[in-house]
Amino acid sequence: MTAIEILRKKRDGHALTAPEINFIIEAYASGQVPDYQMSALLMAVFLNGMTTEEMGVLTQAMMHSGDLVDLTDIPGRKIDKHSTGGVGDKTSLILAPIAAAAGVKVPMISGRGLGHTGGTLDKLESIPGFRVDLSVEQFRRGVEEIGLCLIGQTQRLVPADRKLYALRDVTATVESIPLIVASIMSKKLAEGIDGLVLDVKAGRGAFMTTIQQAEELANALVATGRSMGKDVVALITAMDQPLGYNVGNALEVAESIATLRGEGPEDLTLLSVELAAEMIHLARQASDLPAARRLARRQIENGRALDVFRTCITFQGGDARVVDEPGRLPRAQHMACLPAGRGGYVTAIDAAAVGMASLLLGGGRLRKEDPVDPAVGIVLQVKEGVPVTAGQALAEIHYNDESKKGEAWRCLEDAFRISERAVTSSPLLRSRIHG
Repeated sequence: MTAIEILRKKRDGHALTAPEINFIIEAYASGQVPDYQMSALLMAVFLNGMTTEEMGVLTQAMMHSGDLVDLTDIPGRKIDKHSTGGVGDKTSLILAPIAAAAGVKVPMISGRGLGHTGGTLDKLESIPGFRVDLSVEQFRRGVEEIGLCLIGQTQRLVPADRKLYALRDVTATVESIPLIVASIMSKKLAEGIDGLVLDVKAGRGAFMTTIQQAEELANALVATGRSMGKDVVALITAMDQPLGYNVGNALEVAESIATLRGEGPEDLTLLSVELAAEMIHLARQASDLPAARRLARRQIENGRALDVFRTCITFQGGDARVVDEPGRLPRAQHMACLPAGRGGYVTAIDAAAVGMASLLLGGGRLRKEDPVDPAVGIVLQVKEGVPVTAGQALAEIHYNDESKKGEAWRCLEDAFRISERAVTSSPLLRSRIHG
């Protein structure tokens, strides 16, 4: 068996066998197969796709390229959640404490921002002192003692994915569904989970811009997870306008805390509760989804979810006083309001443009080595469907660097569409896929 034989087979549209996939992934992870040959395989997969069986084997091969986290000695079912990326999507900071307060064990290994979409790790690190670089032993202790722990990917966890993702980024193969599935599922299943809830975004601010693309990805993710013996559920959710009102790391933490207090925006609260309910149901802490939703909301109402978040912050080295005093979070030095140029109804808020405005202010990375300014971002003052008058504030721009404000302002101006007639916003929850 050689790399070139495998490349030729996939180039010609044939399915690869398990030994072939295992061979090529192991050889690439160990440096025996060079980038140029793996690039050819990635493009062949991008053009010809993979069967469900191939995706399952590829996921397993990548998952076993490094260490696996063993949580079997911790009582209870371990359930995680993954989002395919959106703007203002801070649900992980809300649903993890809710689920943990309801008795779910939540081991969450998260990522950083990608392009115009935010990352859970960047948000958490805006809390003074919060550490996401815990050891596997500390991670296990957090899950066992608190019910959750939120960290970044370790150097020894799924190393094949780190190499492949960097290569995909420069070979125009990021959007390949089989490669997306293997990347997501290998990392999540290496955590030692029993079940996974997926939030697959569709819309202007998502990587999958249409419902059809999102459903294709969701079906592939669910099928791959189930083929490996895991309980997997996917929700298709809208990402045309930002989720909630705040976009930017510390701003999103503040909105998450408000939501855990029961004072959050309607859309953010709805989605967080729905995803938490799916986790609670998969963990068998409720007999059905309606009961799981009630249990999830109860954790907000009785304050237990907020208490769990406070405990988690302390455990991971952060300043838990931010829970009661959000003013301790980083704050930008300057704020400017973007006014409406005309009266009418807000018919669209382009989530990608809002996310890009926050990115340009320093809230994300244009290059992987760029530092992130935790204080900057955008605070929407309106949502789709509401009436506005000329001159009314559409959004606040929170910034520290005057030189970055202008480009972000122009980007944000293009995000809002105002018309004479009102429109009905598309529903937030579009469909549920559970195999």
